[in-house]
Amino acid sequence: MANYQNILYSIDAPIATITINRPEKLNALNKATLAELRIALEKVEKNAAIRVLILTGSGNKAFVAGADIAEFSSFDKNQGSELAQKGQESVMNFLQNFSKPVIAAINGYALGGGLELAMAAHIRIASDNAKMGLPEVSLGVIPGYGGTQRLSQLIGKGRALEMIVSAQTISASQALEYGLVNHVVSQENLFETCLGLAQKIASNSPRAIGKAIEAVNACFDTSKSGFDEEIRLFGECFGTEDFKEGIAAFLEKRKADFPGK
Repeated sequence: MANYQNILYSIDAPIATITINRPEKLNALNKATLAELRIALEKVEKNAAIRVLILTGSGNKAFVAGADIAEFSSFDKNQGSELAQKGQESVMNFLQNFSKPVIAAINGYALGGGLELAMAAHIRIASDNAKMGLPEVSLGVIPGYGGTQRLSQLIGKGRALEMIVSAQTISASQALEYGLVNHVVSQENLFETCLGLAQKIASNSPRAIGKAIEAVNACFDTSKSGFDEEIRLFGECFGTEDFKEGIAAFLEKRKADFPGK
């Protein structure tokens, strides 16, 4: 079992929780944290007993308050590009294309790389004290972990550009109005709310859920026809054991027990 220094990883099947655990740095992302996050994500992906992942930050101040700026303060152009590419490919894109639903429990500040991490998750639920923003231009750079793309997809070009070029943070209620988060709840109820949703999701077909995520992601992939992908993935569902069980349970008027195959 991996010996993590920067994250906490726990399983209460069928739900796993990964917590970014650098409270003294407001859970800021550094290379080591991203590397550990990728390792833990791969473990979740391979574990058939896990059907939903909750992603959060330790403490009550921050989900992830950004990237660890000191780590890249002396980088040149090539190093900057490599940093962004590695972060996008190893964690952010991997998370977006995860076959199991990922719920980001945003418990406080989600800034810069932290908001980018939350946006790569499939569902976002925020505590009422959460603050979100992409303040990179105030440091002379732009979001590099997919933030310019995902924020525009989630809230539209105009609002995304306003947030990015002004470097302003928005409240949880404003994020809800924008459609950046799905729900806003009190901090004390945040994890229980995420857990309740995770349990509802976990009762459904894992195979169908994975294909649904793939189909929705295709909507934002310019190299694909989302409608064609939906047709293909819909057809693939008919070849799964989950489909056979779901149909049998419906006809027999009982609750389905999906094998996830």
